[in-house]
Amino acid sequence: MIAVKEHRQIRWAVLGTGVIANEMAQALQSMGRALDAAGSRTYGKAAAFAEKYGVKKVYAGYHEMFSDPEIDAIYLTTPHNTHMPYLEQALSHGKHVLCEKSITLNSEELDRAMSLAKENGVVLAEAMTIYHMPLYRELRERVVSGALGKVNLIQLSFGSFKKYDMTNRFFSRSLAGGALLDIGVYALSLARMFVNSSPDQVKSFVQKAPTGVDESAAIAMSNREGQLVTAALSLHSRQPKRAVISCEKGYIEIMEYPRADQAVIVDAATGARETVKAGRSADALAYELADMERAIRGEGDMCLSYTADVMTLMTALRREWGVVYPEEE
Repeated sequence: MIAVKEHRQIRWAVLGTGVIANEMAQALQSMGRALDAAGSRTYGKAAAFAEKYGVKKVYAGYHEMFSDPEIDAIYLTTPHNTHMPYLEQALSHGKHVLCEKSITLNSEELDRAMSLAKENGVVLAEAMTIYHMPLYRELRERVVSGALGKVNLIQLSFGSFKKYDMTNRFFSRSLAGGALLDIGVYALSLARMFVNSSPDQVKSFVQKAPTGVDESAAIAMSNREGQLVTAALSLHSRQPKRAVISCEKGYIEIMEYPRADQAVIVDAATGARETVKAGRSADALAYELADMERAIRGEGDMCLSYTADVMTLMTALRREWGVVYPEEE
C-alpha cells in the first residue's frame, strides 16, 4: 500500500472510463481509498464503471464534474486531442488536474494550460510514470551524486506492433495519433530526467503512416553540455522498451522503462554488475497519485518543467515532419 501523509482526503474524479481509469481506480483502492466521482461520454459507461469500483457519484455531463464543489482534483484519461478543452474548463473552475500523456497537443496549448493553473492557484501535471517511480529517484540520486560520473549518452528504444488499421487511434490523425505523442513522450521524458539541460540541437528521420501521422522515427539530440540522446520509436515494428544511460564510470540499463522497478548498473572498469530494485511496477499509478496529492498540499513537485521541455521538443519535431492535427489547422 502506498501511504500518504494524513491530511483532509483529496476528493478525486476521473474523466473517461478506459484502461487508465480502471488502473487509477485500482490504485486508489491500493491506498485504501475510492474514487469520489466519474464521468464518460455516455452515462451508461460511467454508471457501470462506478458500480465496479464503488464510485460515489456519476455525472450526466462533463460540465457537472468541472463545477462540482465537492471535487478537488480530476484525472483526465481521454484521448490527446480532447485534453485542452477539458483542461481549460477544469483549471478555470479551480480544479487540480492530473492529465494523461501527452498532456496537450503542442507547447502553445501547454503554455495556456500552465497560465490557467497559475491564475487559479491549482496544480497541473502530466501523468508521466517515469517521474514518480521509486527506481528513477534512486537512479537519479546516484547520477547527481557523481558516483557514475557525467552522463554522456542516453540510448532509448520503444517499439510496438499495432494493428495496421488506419481507424485505430494510434494511426488516426483525428485522434492525434502517431508514435511521438503516444510512446515517444516516455523516451524523451526519461532522457530529460537524466540530462543537465534540455537538448537544443535535434536531428531526425520519420516514416509516416498512410494517414500522415508519424509511424516510426529516429531522433538524435544534443544539449549545451554535450550530452547526447538517441531515440528509436515505432508503432509498426516491435522492439524492446530499453534505456541505456551511459556515464563516464559505468552505464545503467533499464528494461520496460515506462514503469520499471529494477535496473542494472555496469561498472566501466571492471564489468561488475549491480542490480538495483526499488518500488513495484504494479504500483505505478499509485505513486503518481500520491505525488500529486503531496504537490496539492504544497509538499512536492510534479516535474512540470520537464513536461514543458519535452512538449517543446515534440512540437518542434512534428512541425519539422509536417505532422499536423485538425485542432492545429
